Amino acid sequence: MPELRNDGPVFVLDLGQDENRFSPDWITAVHGHLDSVVDHSGPAALITTSRGKFFSNGLDLDWLGAHPEELLPYVERVQDLLARVLSLPVPTIAAVNGHAFGAGTMLALAHDFRVMRADRGYFCLPEVDINIPFTPGMAALIQGKLTPAAATASMTTGHRFGAPQARELGLIDDVADLEQLIAVADARVRPLAGKDRTTLGAIKTTMFASALTALRDTQTATANA
Repeated sequence: MPELRNDGPVFVLDLGQDENRFSPDWITAVHGHLDSVVDHSGPAALITTSRGKFFSNGLDLDWLGAHPEELLPYVERVQDLLARVLSLPVPTIAAVNGHAFGAGTMLALAHDFRVMRADRGYFCLPEVDINIPFTPGMAALIQGKLTPAAATASMTTGHRFGAPQARELGLIDDVADLEQLIAVADARVRPLAGKDRTTLGAIKTTMFASALTALRDTQTATANA
């Protein structure tokens, strides 16, 4: 399960050491840790990472297969988490230590910045190959964070991008060896930790207004699911 630690103003949200899929309990745990970051009285910034082979393998399809009647509330909860990270009123960076697939990739994209392990791991939106069209909210998130060319290349092909190619396309901001991944992420957000939260939150909400509206629209959450 996810864990949270901090070094002064920089909080590190560790998503776990397995596939880190979006199970209901996992989502609840992540929200609890985000509460701790936001409730911190001093300067704060967030690094999200994990351990092992995966950053996150996305939706918990096994759980959903066992609970098909929960499709709508489940997708709503996933989109609510993505919206929360997208608009979090502190600087955020995803330190992608391994594979990021589907909603795991979307979670990374919801952060302000992304740094990815240089030698291993794929950054991938496989929906076109697994016959799961993007919901309007998920599509809006991806298109709100990427150039049209990068969105097309990632959303319509299912291509598995390694770190150098992902950086070249603009899916991520930086590449680092695994041993330096957290240090590189820390260097990016620590100087920003003192930004006024009310102002930063308002800026993010305005920048990504369309994506946030789509992610929070429960009427279309499963329009294409």
